[in-house]
Parts: sequence; structure tokens; C-alpha cells
Amino acid sequence: MPTLIMGLVAVALLYFALQFVKSADPKALARVVRTGGGVLALAAAAFIGIRGQIAVAIPLGIFGAGLLGWAPMSASSIGRWGSRRSSGQKSRVQSAFLDMVLDHDSGELTGRIIAGAHAGRSLDEFDMPQLAALTTSFDSESAALLESYMDRRFPGWRQHAQRDGAGRQSSRAAATGKMSREEAYEILGVQPGASANEISRAHRSLMKKLHPDQGGSTYLAARVNEAKDTLLRTHRS
Repeated sequence: MPTLIMGLVAVALLYFALQFVKSADPKALARVVRTGGGVLALAAAAFIGIRGQIAVAIPLGIFGAGLLGWAPMSASSIGRWGSRRSSGQKSRVQSAFLDMVLDHDSGELTGRIIAGAHAGRSLDEFDMPQLAALTTSFDSESAALLESYMDRRFPGWRQHAQRDGAGRQSSRAAATGKMSREEAYEILGVQPGASANEISRAHRSLMKKLHPDQGGSTYLAARVNEAKDTLLRTHRS
């Protein structure tokens, strides 16, 4: 009987864990995984150290501390090893209603509203239904940017919207008007006067971040391609 009860408890815990993973914010889930991994690594290091295996315990302890942000070997720095890009490099895309920023190092997309009733507020303040409602009051370019943000923060939100009968056409019109060189520099995150090689490298790096598997979108990828073409056209002329 005790074995049966423990089995039922294990199944229940597994079920609730799966539900949490499905509904959790990806950023919050990543923090939970890093914290849990750090605690487990430190506990394992302490246990191994007590048993006298110091050569194994020390690197394991450093790794666990890094996951918890207590050492230079943190989870955020691990992902940047070998990168030739400077820390803090960002790309900016603006529309009539939104100012969006993509961090090159982390791939995080953030944004704030710059016009309308909610001007000045961060998109992180809104939940999924509220963001979906905002798209109805935005122009097509702003709505496309907002949907790109939602794709990263709420993977699968489009399926939920369609199931609720509130789905919208995902294809959006490209930005109206010819892109300026200043806007192209901001989108690629390169300095004015950048060489063709620098422009191409920035383009390749951003396209990797904007891959659908990374929460990217067709609209943002199109804007990055347009920025590259705009700047390379200047070099060819």
C-alpha cells in the first residue's frame, strides 16, 4: 500500500509540473531552471567534498555558484563565450505605436508603447489577452511588431486566439515608405559608416536570433533583411 500511495503522489507531482511548464512564462521558467540547477550543483559539490573528492567538488561548486549568479561564470556569460560582439549591443525598431529593442547577447525582445492611451507603459505590464486586444487598435506595422513580441513571450498564443474565435490574419503589411539609413543602422545595431563586412555579420547574427525556433517572426526578419539591403546598397553606389 505505501508503494501505491507513493506512486500516485509521484504521478500527481509530474502532472502538476507539466502543467506549470506549459503555462509558465519562458523567462520565469528559465530562472527557475537556473536556480534549481545551481542549488542541486552546490548540494552535490558539498556531498562530494565531504567524501574527500575535492578535485571534483570545486569545479562543480563553481558551476553551481555561476548558475545562481554568484560568480563570473554565470549562465548569462556562458552563452557569450567566443562571441566577438561587444556587450550591450542592441537593435531598435520603431513604429507609430511601439518602440521595440532586441538585445543581441540574450536575444530578449522588449518594448514600450509610445502613443495612444497606454503611452509610456512597458509591454511586460500586459498579459496575453490584453496584448491581443491592443493589436485591434494599432496600425498594421505596430500590430506586426506586437505579434512578434507575443510570439516570444507567449509561444502558441496564435493557436489559443484561433481556438477562442479571436484569431487575426498573421500576415502584415511591411513598413510603409522607404527605410532610411539611420533606421537601418538602428535595426542592425551597427554604427553609422559600418563596413559591408560588419553589416553582413550583424545581419547573420540577428537572423539566427529571429529564427522561428527562437521565437522569431517573418515580419522582424523582413525588417532586418530590408535594413541590410538598404545599407549595402549605399556601399555599392
